[in-house]
Amino acid sequence: MSSIAQRLELIHQRIKAAAEIAGRLPSDIRLLAVSKTVPAALIRKAYAAGQHAFGENYAQEASDKIIALADLRPNLEWHFIGPLQSNKTKEVASLFDWVHSIDRPKIAQRLSAQRLNEPQLQPLQVCVQVNLSGETTKGGVAPHEVEELCDLVAQLPAICLRGLMTIPAPSANRVTQASACAQLRQCFTKIAAARLGRLGYDYFDTLSMGMSDDLEAAIAEGSTLVRIGTAIFGQRN
Repeated sequence: MSSIAQRLELIHQRIKAAAEIAGRLPSDIRLLAVSKTVPAALIRKAYAAGQHAFGENYAQEASDKIIALADLRPNLEWHFIGPLQSNKTKEVASLFDWVHSIDRPKIAQRLSAQRLNEPQLQPLQVCVQVNLSGETTKGGVAPHEVEELCDLVAQLPAICLRGLMTIPAPSANRVTQASACAQLRQCFTKIAAARLGRLGYDYFDTLSMGMSDDLEAAIAEGSTLVRIGTAIFGQRN
């Protein structure tokens, strides 16, 4: 069985190959290791292999791991990527560096207000989640509502709008994968072009899309951050 270090190397090779095919620099694509349900001991192994950014879906589970790995905290970057309920925003605002799943004004406003209460922390980096497929089981704002939500988020203090995130409907078909990623890229490009130089859009640079099964399609369509769990840590229980 391959080690976490070996699996990470394989992912970096896939990212490099996909970037080269797309005519992009591999260094322009960040790897986020999705560590939900993964024990702190395995995250520590991934860190030892050079991985410093980790994604979590559940606030309480993540809180326990962040505490367990407090000795590594200055060198770790924690991303919240799951659905976020109002009663969990305080915990997320105080513990995480990024939130990828902003999908309604109330969540953004609560995160902003609660991050303001943590003056020792840098602004929370956030992405607006887009539900491209309209699946009711997934979070995310509808494509026609993205611009309005982005404009609201961009004006809030203590958070920094970084870009868009999506979780496409699962598909093994490369054309289908690429089509979903292209939709998000087009949405991102439209927003960025129309708001160039506007206050709150200074750091609008992130397309968070691509997972273990579709990272090549995502990179071909401009992803700047791929979220990989299974291909690093194995199948979850």
